[in-house]
Amino acid sequence: MKKKPLSKITVSEIIADCGVNRKTFYYHFSDIYDLLKWMLEEEAVEVVKQYDLLLDFREVVLFVMDYVRKNKHLLCCAYDSMGREEMKRFFYTDFIDIVYTVINNTEKQLGLQIDPTFKQFVANFYTGAIASLMIDEFTDREGHDTQKAVEYLSLI
Repeated sequence: MKKKPLSKITVSEIIADCGVNRKTFYYHFSDIYDLLKWMLEEEAVEVVKQYDLLLDFREVVLFVMDYVRKNKHLLCCAYDSMGREEMKRFFYTDFIDIVYTVINNTEKQLGLQIDPTFKQFVANFYTGAIASLMIDEFTDREGHDTQKAVEYLSLI
């Protein structure tokens, strides 16, 4: 993606650069976007799942924001190809399970029984907010303050 937009990259170019055949690529991925999703999951989402999300929430948010900053070029290329809403959906699918884990663990820790409809609402709300925050981080949205965002999310 340093050489051309994501939408212009072909599977043929990827398999030539990686030294694998087309069948191997399609055995593992349905398309280039599936490869991108896998890469982000392996580098960030799987790492986040290793944290104790109740104890280390602030560190998790800082890790994710640092990952986004370090991979800004890649994420901007994907964003330019996919658009904001698709990128938001892309992040949403990765982080909804993590947010549910936080909600379920908090519910258990506090000895509560939360209405499933409310739990779904809260999970959707926070996952959407986190996805937007991540997009704002790499698109350098005006008025975006990473440190304040981390501080505010850590209060939750």
